Amino acid sequence: MKAAVWYGQKDVRVVDVPEPKVAAGTVKIKVTYCGICGSDLHEYLKGPVIIPSKPHPLTGKMPPVTLGHEFCGPIVEVGEGIKNFKTGDRVTVDACLVCHECHWCKKAQYNLCAKLGSTGLCADGAFAEYVVVPAYTCYKLPQEMSDEAGAFVEPLAVATHAVKRGKIVPGDVVAIVGGGPIGLLVMQVAKASGASKVFVIEPMESRKKLAAELGATKVYDPAQGDVGKMIHEDTNGLRADLVFECVGKAETVDSAIKLSGKGARIVIVGIFSAPAQFHFARMQAHEKELIGSSAYPNEFPAAISFLADGRVNIKPLITGRIKLSEIIDKGFNELISHPEKNIKILVSM
Repeated sequence: MKAAVWYGQKDVRVVDVPEPKVAAGTVKIKVTYCGICGSDLHEYLKGPVIIPSKPHPLTGKMPPVTLGHEFCGPIVEVGEGIKNFKTGDRVTVDACLVCHECHWCKKAQYNLCAKLGSTGLCADGAFAEYVVVPAYTCYKLPQEMSDEAGAFVEPLAVATHAVKRGKIVPGDVVAIVGGGPIGLLVMQVAKASGASKVFVIEPMESRKKLAAELGATKVYDPAQGDVGKMIHEDTNGLRADLVFECVGKAETVDSAIKLSGKGARIVIVGIFSAPAQFHFARMQAHEKELIGSSAYPNEFPAAISFLADGRVNIKPLITGRIKLSEIIDKGFNELISHPEKNIKILVSM
């Protein structure tokens, strides 16, 4: 079968690989759609980041590895011992591979597992015709849900967990720094969770327009001035109760702190590749909280529900549908070269 395999920095190849075989406790899925994630781009440009350079403690995997973890498809084969899934079940997949034995797994915080791995990074993923995954990672999709929506469950689970980590309270004023895929999903989840106002900070014209179309109360362009002062004026001096940093840069962390009001929570969702410096006095004096958010323990049912009943709209976020054979030029390179034109590109198998 064909698969998009990571060999090194800027070295992803669509090649023939053996079709994977099921083992006890696993299922085999015929992939319909798989979305290109920011972490896929990080690995393509700068990897190995999460991809292990030595055999992973859970999977034993090291490069080359097939990428892809935002996907769905029907189960075509089940391994020994599987009772809750059958062939024909259409599923999406939690990318977290966990030990079930460590301190954090036993606390239901499996996203912090001592041996945490990820399908598509620490095990062969879904930029392929078929993928084999542990059955414990699978979730059935409602019959009426499209395959495209099914491929969005994983990134929506990231957004759902971020909003939960922020301890949102109905009526909260929310600000989101970054109107990319995760930022726009966080915005919709925050609205669905009771935010009274949701502000988005984004410099790209196309993403500003999309944020407004999806229901942002107001969209600020950081190039137009001090966004902290702007949101100060629009909130009667109170600023935001809850801020989500969805970019992963030093300047956007600083912006998130300036946007937040007294007693605010600031959730770090963006993935950082370099240290960020900020003034702790603004955190301490105003009793602000800085909160990390990573992946999604048990958030898939909520994410599926958000999509199934229309509270989250993913159709405007799909800016490309390509074939697996086109994943380099029309996928990775397109997203890197033209971020202003793209939010999410789905790869069809």
